[in-house]
Amino acid sequence: MELVKRGAEADIYLTEWFGRPAISKVRHPKPYRNPDLDARLRRRRTLREASMLHMVKSLHIPSPLVYFVDAARHTIIMEYVRGTPVHSLPDGDIPGHCREMGRVAGLLHSAGIMHGDLTTSNFILGEGLFLIDMGLSRRTTKPEDWAVDMRLIKEILGSAHARVLEESWEALTDGYAQTMPRHAEVLRLVARIEGRGRYARVV
Repeated sequence: MELVKRGAEADIYLTEWFGRPAISKVRHPKPYRNPDLDARLRRRRTLREASMLHMVKSLHIPSPLVYFVDAARHTIIMEYVRGTPVHSLPDGDIPGHCREMGRVAGLLHSAGIMHGDLTTSNFILGEGLFLIDMGLSRRTTKPEDWAVDMRLIKEILGSAHARVLEESWEALTDGYAQTMPRHAEVLRLVARIEGRGRYARVV
């Protein structure tokens, strides 16, 4: 196996599954945690992520297919998605994909799912626009949680793609409104979160 990415939550390896390229996501032990608690947490999070990936597939959102889950080894083997992270595209190309990213976010939220790390790095442009990394996702019916997702991707657009922020955010929210019935409520909460941030900086 070839290490692709070492993360705080898990390590990502490029491997094979019956002759086809695959990704192995492994949650390694955390030495600072009680061993029994650590094992339970890693098992629970592994099973939850696999369940979320299945749920995303059921919403017809392009995403990696889960091949195998080894709860005892805290490992998920899934489809390797070939393509380029939207984060790595030239700024001029970003707005053209934001409407679809917004549609995907709306599908998640309308199904009661918070992604937890909704960034341009977790959308892969290949044979379609794929959503990846459900490691921090969870079920929720709280609009405040959905607003956190939307605020995060807006922050990423503003920091990594500032030159095209305005048109990207407009396209993203247009797409979001197409699939999320409560879009206006969520976007009002995004504005409120931003207002709190500005107030904190002034104080």
